Amino acid sequence: MTKQLSLLHELVPEAKKFGVLVNPDSVGDFTVRDLRAAVERLGLQLVVLTATNEREIDEVFASLSDKPDALIIQTEPFISGRLQQIAALTAREEIPAIYTSRQFTSAGGLISCGADNRDAYRQAGIYVGRILKGAKPADLPVQQPTKFELVINLKTAKSLGIDIPPTLLARADEVIE
Repeated sequence: MTKQLSLLHELVPEAKKFGVLVNPDSVGDFTVRDLRAAVERLGLQLVVLTATNEREIDEVFASLSDKPDALIIQTEPFISGRLQQIAALTAREEIPAIYTSRQFTSAGGLISCGADNRDAYRQAGIYVGRILKGAKPADLPVQQPTKFELVINLKTAKSLGIDIPPTLLARADEVIE
């Protein structure tokens, strides 16, 4: 999530208070601890917002009286399953948000940076093929994502009044207009 923080800070340099939406049932303490350390190194604030069900997501956004300047959305199965809801709430509250899954950006989110799922599925297919040919799963090395993608939604940026820096646009793998 520190990469997402860096990109979001580049996109919204005036932001001083960052929020992170996490599902406490799936995120490790180390993830938030690492993000908190990165935020503090930059002299910024971090607010941790937690939700474990749809109602709590609505409550988190409804209770943002002192809302963060920008938001990092932790992507995991529960949160990914609520992408329409979260994208709509960030738009309604006019909070720039970054996600780790391109599906959020396609649904109206501002920016995403994360592993290329198509590449991960291809790698999984290769592993299945090896196993079907007799390889023992325990003998196969653990694979880390090797391909990442940056996706920017210009329509959302415009609605938030954000000018995307040209250097960030140049690095984008896809720009949604």
